[in-house]
Amino acid sequence: MSEIKMIAPAVPNVPWQDKPADLKPGAPIWRYTENPIINRNPIEGVARIFNSAVVPYEGAFVGVFRGEQTNGISFIYFGRSKDGIHWDFEKDKIRFKDENGEDFMPKYAYDPRLVKVEDTYYAIWCQDFYGASIGMAKTTDFKTWTKMECPFIPFNRNAVLFPRKINGMYKMLSRPSDSGHTPFGDIFISESPDLEYWGHHRHVMGRNGFWWESLKIGGGAAPIETSEGWLIFYHGVSGTCNGYVYSIGGAILDLDEPSKVLYRCENFLLTPEEWYEERGFVPNVCFPCATVHDPESGKIALYYGCADSYVGVAFCYFDEIVQYIKDHSNTDWNDTDLGKC
Repeated sequence: MSEIKMIAPAVPNVPWQDKPADLKPGAPIWRYTENPIINRNPIEGVARIFNSAVVPYEGAFVGVFRGEQTNGISFIYFGRSKDGIHWDFEKDKIRFKDENGEDFMPKYAYDPRLVKVEDTYYAIWCQDFYGASIGMAKTTDFKTWTKMECPFIPFNRNAVLFPRKINGMYKMLSRPSDSGHTPFGDIFISESPDLEYWGHHRHVMGRNGFWWESLKIGGGAAPIETSEGWLIFYHGVSGTCNGYVYSIGGAILDLDEPSKVLYRCENFLLTPEEWYEERGFVPNVCFPCATVHDPESGKIALYYGCADSYVGVAFCYFDEIVQYIKDHSNTDWNDTDLGKC
């Protein structure tokens, strides 16, 4: 049997804490004991940072962060860290410009992802464009950000780019929605030759009978390329008599046809259990947005939003999480077909 490989640049200083000897039975993933890594009121005028994304950069780490201001409006803030755990934030929100260098700011922006494709970094977030929609911007130096065309018309959320082109095309996961607190949702994939015109929309996977993702699902961290397929961490939502519960799930998509699900874990990988996940502005939320991973050591650090109030990080080994997903896979035809209408 050939060894499963992670295909990504080396990150020797990936944030890490060793697996505890008393890890509870379940998925092979464990929380950082010092969570949350970002607490309330982290910047003047910002009440909470959560649902945020991180990437390695020049031997350290940078990130785009959902900062909910004290007036209740969310914007995207920029931060830097030497170790991926302790963060310094710029006081002002990111100032986006258009192609002519003029200010071009969204009314508000939230739940950003951050993905490097070739030599450019792309931020993707949800915003208002006559309803919930996807905003995008690009940068090469994290000093200037150019606002790009919106990839989709309303209504849409939870978009994330793949970290490389597939068959010469950019690929993006998203979740069509409505403009409220959507009580439904499946993950779709779209492609583009130039990051401006998007089409060939395909269904990837939908809700199923497992309680933790029975209401809706949505994309999370950027897919990780492996010899087995694209490893994704996504969120699944269940409805309870006391509101929604957001958990983290895992799946593996086909490398060349990522609308096809090869493996889909029937169990959640993380669900709200700690105080910072259960108690907050929106209780009972674990919301994945980014990973930092190293193919040489097999380490993965998973960043996730907690209760719409904090940022947490959890850890796993690549081979163990892939094997767990495969061992507990449960797919149906809606997962494994091409998703073409």
